[in-house]
Amino acid sequence: MVFYPHERLALFIDGANLYAAARTLGFDIDYKRLLDEFLKKGTLVRAFYYTALVEDQEYSPIRPLVDWLDYNGYTMVTKPTKEYTDATGRRKLKGNMDIEIAVDVTEMAQYVDHIVLFSGDGDFRRLVEAVQRKGRRVTVVSTVRTSPPMVADELRRQADHFLELETLIPYIGRDPSHRQQQNNRRPEMQREETEEDEFEEVDEDTLEHQA
Repeated sequence: MVFYPHERLALFIDGANLYAAARTLGFDIDYKRLLDEFLKKGTLVRAFYYTALVEDQEYSPIRPLVDWLDYNGYTMVTKPTKEYTDATGRRKLKGNMDIEIAVDVTEMAQYVDHIVLFSGDGDFRRLVEAVQRKGRRVTVVSTVRTSPPMVADELRRQADHFLELETLIPYIGRDPSHRQQQNNRRPEMQREETEEDEFEEVDEDTLEHQA
């Protein structure tokens, strides 16, 4: 990773996009380790995490993860999902966070030297170009190790640096034995520790996001 100790950093994590990439690569993200890893790279000013919330549910498995991240060093940016009917008449949920990410990146660019964007969405190419004109360096974190790649080629080319997510597994991946230990426990003891996994499976599978 190309980082300098004197740099002020800001992380911008498209939660759904990062989760989809990690799931395709076959690993779980340890968000505490992720934060700790980038704290070593420079002065971390902010770590933003973006996700949409499904409202009007008696129990929302997304909420425990949102609360945990909020209390453990992340700045949470959320909004309600929107329901719509597609051309086949099927009801779907949509929770795109592109505008929120673009606004925050633009505003934070004046306070940091290096922006780390966890997303492969090609719509961010112009955003990256804009903050580069302000003299900021941009690293994009996603993966080309999947078929098809989960990062748009135009975004990867525009970034100052592209960081392959697969190479980060030893540093931000969750210990595989953690899940096995959970599976060996009684269900009532598993609930609290597996809430993050339940959230991802429900939220990311029900929302439509562009890679």
